[in-house]
Amino acid sequence: MQSTCDSQDHLHVAIIMDGNGRWATRRGLPRSVGHRAGVDAVRRVVEAAPGLGIGTLTLFGFSSANWRRPAAEVEALMSLFRDYLRLELRRLAENGIHLTVIGRRDRLPGGLREEIDAAERATAGGRRLDLRIAIDYSSREAIARAAGSWLAEMPFARDMVSADAGFADILGRLLARQGGSGVKDVDLMIRSGGEKRLSDFLLWESAYAELCFLDTRWPDFDGADLGAAVADFRGRERTYGAVPVRGTPLAAE
Repeated sequence: MQSTCDSQDHLHVAIIMDGNGRWATRRGLPRSVGHRAGVDAVRRVVEAAPGLGIGTLTLFGFSSANWRRPAAEVEALMSLFRDYLRLELRRLAENGIHLTVIGRRDRLPGGLREEIDAAERATAGGRRLDLRIAIDYSSREAIARAAGSWLAEMPFARDMVSADAGFADILGRLLARQGGSGVKDVDLMIRSGGEKRLSDFLLWESAYAELCFLDTRWPDFDGADLGAAVADFRGRERTYGAVPVRGTPLAAE
């Protein structure tokens, strides 16, 4: 079956980069070695994405729940992220990649917020790929903050809170404000590492996303894996709750 998404459309692909620690442990190495190897996988995927028709790539780098990990591992992850910004910034800018970081910034180590701001400014002109990295991110928290800001801005509308389209549209715009304006919903959600859950990642934006769960651990993930997932996606039929009919892509049930 053919996807209702045109093959030339710029897809929004989100990836839960899982399996770094298990990759290292299986080799008798510290978990930090797995995270460092995972950075190489990020580079491979970012390089491959534009050629696969991906316009937006959102990577789950560090969840709000990850603060519960051992302090040494958290420190290593933050150090790796800082290193990535410093080492990859020129490459990103030269290749037309616009970097944005989503998630909370108030709990990040000193100096890292400023480096993120500088990286976002330096790559702001990129048009080839929107690369979003989620750091200290929780989808539930993001939705709660968006709803709270909506009620704070329009307290008279408290009685309107419901699941109707009006509220959904407003909340969606507020979420987009937090994560970068103009970002389309997720088309394809990929999780490496063999687990099959969303782990509080882009829950609102992935309401109609196609899901792809792979056994490949993240340090082994490469452009071929991404290409295979996108090819599988393009072969799926997406109806968004409607039914395809002859002559039109979709028809209401």
